[in-house]
Amino acid sequence: MLLNILMLVVGLFVLIIGGDFLVKGASSIALRAHISPLVVGLTIVAFGTSAPELLISIKAALDGSPDMTMGNVVGSNICNLTLILGVTALLGSIRVQADSIKIDWPVTMGSSLLLYFMVKEETAMIKTYEGITFLALLIVYTVFIIRKSRKETKARRALEEELELEDTSKNIVKDIVYIILGGAGLYFGADWFVGGAKDLALFLGVSERVIGITVLALGTSLPELVTSVVASVKKETDLALGNLMGSNIFNILSILGITSIIKDIHVSEQIIRYDMLTMIGVTLLILPMMLYRRMIGRVAGAILLLVYIVYTYTVIV
Repeated sequence: MLLNILMLVVGLFVLIIGGDFLVKGASSIALRAHISPLVVGLTIVAFGTSAPELLISIKAALDGSPDMTMGNVVGSNICNLTLILGVTALLGSIRVQADSIKIDWPVTMGSSLLLYFMVKEETAMIKTYEGITFLALLIVYTVFIIRKSRKETKARRALEEELELEDTSKNIVKDIVYIILGGAGLYFGADWFVGGAKDLALFLGVSERVIGITVLALGTSLPELVTSVVASVKKETDLALGNLMGSNIFNILSILGITSIIKDIHVSEQIIRYDMLTMIGVTLLILPMMLYRRMIGRVAGAILLLVYIVYTYTVIV
């Protein structure tokens, strides 16, 4: 018991340090590569913070625990847009860019709906060919947003390029080291945290779905929480919002895509009828919040946090 608690504490500490390093390195490289912080949040940071979900999902699928795999991904997506977005908004209002409304939110919602209708079939499974479809869509989306960002920022930064490269080129190695150390911190920190939390949850005798939706989802979402809070404190709110939506997209298209290619994933009726519909509902809920004054403020943050508390309570009881 004491060892599990120690793993939780150490894991959380390593996550905080790793999140700080990752945000620092990614933000710097974004400027150097003419890519906006928003896009970095949707790609580099999102993929890095989704790594724990990927490893946990693959291991759960191979161990014959599909409810943990699906519960982990769906629960993480709900956690991202309620608990984490809510806490981040409570710390400070989050600016919403036009691209987040026109591109990122529709892709997030589209990915959620695609997953729902795929598993709503009679087989209730994600098969290999569907996993390949997920990965193909992810590649198309990633290439699109990177090319779009580079094109839009190239002209604006042309006059600054020479001076900026002269000032920052010496720090490229340090930025890469920051990202590597940050990613490693997120990986090991989440692994230790989830390991300790899972043992405690199993000790209580709860179901695999409950473990996936609560313990694993919260544990593997800690990187997103840490990086979003750090980004908010540093006034990089574009990175905070982009990280969360990007993480949800990566969770579905990348994690479920890769996992289902390795092994078909069976999805239980309870997850389809309740948890997935909740994920879609939460994604829909944040749209009017994003549209209102192009700002997700403290009131919206409190509402999202309340939604997470109510949802978690219904899952546990």
